[in-house]
Amino acid sequence: MKPRAGIIGPEDTVQLISEIAVEYRDRLQPVPFIYQNTDQAASIFQQNQQLVDFWILAGPALFIEIQKSGINQPFFLLQLDGASLTKTLVEIGYNDKKQLESVSIDMLSERDVYETYRDLRIASNHVHVHEYTNETPIENLLSFHQQLYREGKVELCITCLRSIFEQLCSQNIPTYRVTPTRSNIRETLSTAIQQWETIHFKQSQIAAILVKVQGMEKKDNHNMVSYDLHRLNLKIQAAVLHFAETISGSFVSIGTGIFLIFSTRGSLQKGKKPISFLLEELALISDFSANIGIGYGDTALTAEENARLALNHAQNYDSFSAFLVDNTGTIEGPLKEQESITYQYRTENKEISEKLKHCGITITTFNKILSVQQRMGNGSITANQISDWLKMTPRNARRILTGLVENGIADIIGEEAPTSKGRPRKIYRVNHF
Repeated sequence: MKPRAGIIGPEDTVQLISEIAVEYRDRLQPVPFIYQNTDQAASIFQQNQQLVDFWILAGPALFIEIQKSGINQPFFLLQLDGASLTKTLVEIGYNDKKQLESVSIDMLSERDVYETYRDLRIASNHVHVHEYTNETPIENLLSFHQQLYREGKVELCITCLRSIFEQLCSQNIPTYRVTPTRSNIRETLSTAIQQWETIHFKQSQIAAILVKVQGMEKKDNHNMVSYDLHRLNLKIQAAVLHFAETISGSFVSIGTGIFLIFSTRGSLQKGKKPISFLLEELALISDFSANIGIGYGDTALTAEENARLALNHAQNYDSFSAFLVDNTGTIEGPLKEQESITYQYRTENKEISEKLKHCGITITTFNKILSVQQRMGNGSITANQISDWLKMTPRNARRILTGLVENGIADIIGEEAPTSKGRPRKIYRVNHF
């Protein structure tokens, strides 16, 4: 199924984009939306989000409007650059025979403007540029041109916004408008299609969710699972089945207290209830600890293997925790926490691998430490931080850090005073390789 691209902007730009979009008719279905001014854009986004899969924004001013709308859809901004400016300058200088040395230009970057002038061998000493950021009020761009023209500092104005173009023209100020080149539009459409296809492919990947409640394998004196455990298992099964229904998944019971759900990555990510909801529900049903492993893969086998690996990490972390392993082997977790860390469980660096073996530290533990250090935000880490995040004793954390220092993988960069009596705590920096 071809994605539907909502093309939004002023009439002339939308018509041009729609015309070029015909070249991509096998991979794209354009849906045009025309506005008179950018203030109308937010309501257009809100009212028509069900009709499109992603948006093509005809100008940078629309970035603020799509944020105002609150919609959660991919969007692609049509960029104006030096090539767009060159087209406008040719129109002014060649077609209309006007001077180009004394002008005001908005929205474009100074680098693009001055490089374009330099490439065209035009003096730019009296060229005034007002760059645009997402916080720039449109009114500021209008007054920028008006003031320079009234003070006689420029002979004409060049704007990237149709609304400003019309207002300046109505005041009899010589004004030209920068519009996107066909190459700008083709590049944006190609990027949008490629990224959409990548997103769509990811969402169609298989997701395997492995749920395990510990201790359910207990048996009574006759070596049989007790009736109480059977009843408990049915309650847990009902909770897991309900969650599977919310993500349109298929449900399989593979043992007492062990369940497997197959769905898609897109369904899981778009589900109304996060995986933490299922963990909380399991905690209310039983005193037994529960863990969840989520795996993504291009095949059911790969997804299930990744789910088992993720479950192993969850079990080693803490009770009632969930981890995820995606199709690239990246591990993320714990998912129930407000903040989680992301790390790899393998490395291709033979030098670091040998050093870690000498330390008695696994690749996974080392990458976890690096991820925690990155999350701290200051390029350093302490034994207590490792202890908190990786659920180990402070003594074990200090032993690991000492081993990393002795093997040249980490450095001691300072000390911090303890909150209570005791020796100062060492601050470490673990090196990236």
